[in-house]
Amino acid sequence: MPTRNEVLMRSANLLNDFAFKYVFGEDCKEANDALKSLLTVFLERKVVNVHVTNVGVDPILEAFVEFDDNTKMKLAILIDQNIIKLHRLSEYYLMRLFGSQEEYDLNPCQVIAFYDGKECEFEIDLQFRNDNGILFFPDGMLKISLYSTQNLDKSYDQMNDKEKMVYYFLNCRDNGKTKMIENDEVIQTVEKRVETISNDCWTKWIEDFRIQQENELQIQIEKNGLVVTQFLPCNVINR
Repeated sequence: MPTRNEVLMRSANLLNDFAFKYVFGEDCKEANDALKSLLTVFLERKVVNVHVTNVGVDPILEAFVEFDDNTKMKLAILIDQNIIKLHRLSEYYLMRLFGSQEEYDLNPCQVIAFYDGKECEFEIDLQFRNDNGILFFPDGMLKISLYSTQNLDKSYDQMNDKEKMVYYFLNCRDNGKTKMIENDEVIQTVEKRVETISNDCWTKWIEDFRIQQENELQIQIEKNGLVVTQFLPCNVINR
């Protein structure tokens, strides 16, 4: 797991909660187009409409997605540097998405999680059966997909579309590295949105991210039995 300093150094990219939620979750055409492009890559289905359902200070992005075959899905996107916490959060948000639906109108639910480490990438299909072994829901109804941000030990030309997107998330502020992707159709819609972000916004996100990390560290110390003063800024939601 990366150290706190490594985490903060990497925070000037799209893979921190605050930047990601703003870039893809703001109520504007550029953000919505970028989110549709991103989800089309990671869900491997053509997304025609997406509506962010939790606009506001909560850094976890939740959305209602519609595909070109008229099917629908509820979705959450998580980012964290702690793999155990990420697993727990993924399960929590998956159940929250599913539990927020009406029984007569159930749609598949999925969590996409990005982990800052070299864990193997995986997908989990959760299944619930009755005493006779019969599934309560069809396969694929509840799914968690995890992607590592450090499994990119290959050239850009050798990456698949998902790996290219993660690479872009990590390097969108590095002019030297973005030159190699400036003509990549997979990235163009997202890059168009990122170009609209001011330096002041990036600075604010990095500071919010730093405060969140310090806050979580203090809470962890308290859980270990040490006396600390908790710092809970009003603009940070702790998970």
